[in-house]
Amino acid sequence: MKKDIFKVAGKILKSRLIVGTGKYKSFSETAKAVQASGADMVTIAVRRVNILDKKKPLLTDYLDPKKIIYLPNTAGCFNSEEALRTLRLARVMGGWKLVKLEVLGDKKTLYPNMIETLKATKILVKEGFKVMVYCTDDPLLAKKLQDNGASAIMPLASPIGSGLGIQNKINISLIIKQSKVPVIIDAGIGTPSDATIAMELGCDGVLINSAIANAKKPILMAKAFKDAVISGRSSYLAGRMKKNYFAIPSSPTKGLI
Repeated sequence: MKKDIFKVAGKILKSRLIVGTGKYKSFSETAKAVQASGADMVTIAVRRVNILDKKKPLLTDYLDPKKIIYLPNTAGCFNSEEALRTLRLARVMGGWKLVKLEVLGDKKTLYPNMIETLKATKILVKEGFKVMVYCTDDPLLAKKLQDNGASAIMPLASPIGSGLGIQNKINISLIIKQSKVPVIIDAGIGTPSDATIAMELGCDGVLINSAIANAKKPILMAKAFKDAVISGRSSYLAGRMKKNYFAIPSSPTKGLI
């Protein structure tokens, strides 16, 4: 069978599960969860990274950036100017060019402001960034992001941190069918079964934070998500049976005694 390769902006990832690093009780717990998840890419909120207080622990003390890919994101930005400033800072801090763009519309829903998101995407691509973009599940806007150079399309399943799972499978499927870049579900996943569904729809990957960090046993949940993503991808590649509206016998009907 042809090798099933997951590549984003030229980087080959072994795992189709990307893990966030926020909301954990400690950096130690974060590291253990990431290890259990099998993820080789993690997101970091640049605006919340400690770079001034040397007495406080650093994430890099627990997750070696030489062994795992750091994906700086613009969590907490509500306009393109904030997002651009944040990612330019990330490039200066760590030389990062592969980044995740997230421009929020309001503090209640945390839905993406797509006008500002598209504006920022265009500028970042011109400046040489490889941009993975958090967006709504609107196929038309997802296409515009791709046309303007986005390296990955990251539609929400449902509101950030809601745990509601995929609310619009049809739109996600339409985005997948039209996309020439990876489609990665970002936001709203609540359980490993949600991740399996995303993979069975044909998503290239899923990004999980709250569902792991807020679990009663984050390390065990991270392992569950690892297994779910692998299972969902295998199911997608295997090709599900055709749906039928009437029963079809499991055993042959010919030659009955």
